[in-house]
Amino acid sequence: MRTAAIIGGGPAGLMAAEILAISGIAVTVYERKPSLGRKFLMAGRGGLNLTHSEPLDVFMTRYGTAAAWLEPSIKSFPPDALRKWCEGLGEETFVGSSGRVFPKSMKASPLLRAWQARLQKLGVAFKFNATWQGWDTAGNLVFNAETAKPDMALLALGGASWPRLGSDGGWVKYLEGKNIKIASFTPSNCGFTVKWSDIFRAKYAGQPLKPVALTFAGQTVKGEAMLSEKGIEGGAVYALSGSLRDHIAAKGDAVLTLDLKPEMPSEEVAKRLSAPRRGLTLSNFLRREAGLSPAAIALVQENRAAQSMEPAALAALVKAYPLKLESTFPIDRAISSAGGIVRDEVDSGFMLKKLPGVYVAGEMLDWEAPTGGYLLQATFSTAVAAAKAMIDKK
Repeated sequence: MRTAAIIGGGPAGLMAAEILAISGIAVTVYERKPSLGRKFLMAGRGGLNLTHSEPLDVFMTRYGTAAAWLEPSIKSFPPDALRKWCEGLGEETFVGSSGRVFPKSMKASPLLRAWQARLQKLGVAFKFNATWQGWDTAGNLVFNAETAKPDMALLALGGASWPRLGSDGGWVKYLEGKNIKIASFTPSNCGFTVKWSDIFRAKYAGQPLKPVALTFAGQTVKGEAMLSEKGIEGGAVYALSGSLRDHIAAKGDAVLTLDLKPEMPSEEVAKRLSAPRRGLTLSNFLRREAGLSPAAIALVQENRAAQSMEPAALAALVKAYPLKLESTFPIDRAISSAGGIVRDEVDSGFMLKKLPGVYVAGEMLDWEAPTGGYLLQATFSTAVAAAKAMIDKK
């Protein structure tokens, strides 16, 4: 019986372990934390978004420059296959109004419990509190004081976001020591800092902006943003975070354009704001005529010139508010990370070319995607592809 070590007990590692165990390979999963899937459980706190229901050709565009690299694995294990796998664990799925796919329980914990039970029945062994520390001079895998010499290994150690849950990018030094090229980790699906006034920060931190339409570099995303003490974040912001992050890195800052009344045409906003104020304060005028929320009104008033603007200029500000972003939030607050092992370092089955018999999957690889199910889908699909390649490797 061939043996395999899976290093990392998150979705990628567990999916690979399942496929390998079904094929008759003896699998041991090494996890540095006392329990499995901590980031997976965190992802399910607001509803576990497994994947997305949109057509696959549209789906693939969400991976940007990595789409061609990921396409074979995602087509081999597409969203429909992920849904069937989930349902096989007793967790039916449904498609939400946005096209996102969730388990009916909306939680990750029932799925993870059923999954761990299945893996145990398949004979998968688990070793917890086992921190991987690279290889010794004999080529053995090193975990704390223990070593292992499996026939093959899969690294599923994640990226560098949410390090307290286990993925801190500490594995980079071990692979760089083997001359494997790794793109530096940067925040993805992250928030951005804004220099709010003290009054705005004190009163509106934690308030949502909804509905809102955000535009940057010719791309517009409608949805919700969240104001925070240090800046702005939320789903609509995350969808643009990659291009915003890269622009800030190149230019020093970025200007995000906010439509604070996306459901109302510009002409209608201009018409309403041309009405006489009749002694109303700007705040009450914007609330009555444009129907803006208190947070949106406060944002308009952050522009000190708004008080004296002519109606046309005020309407233009409501429909295209320029918000200067200074920097990304720290990577430990990001939902995911960009960067990782570059494409040229692995073969079509995600085996490291310089380390035969060692495979990688999930966020260790250099790709990124927006929230909406795309992150988990690629994590699962790359794990399936790597596991199948391991089975076929003689």
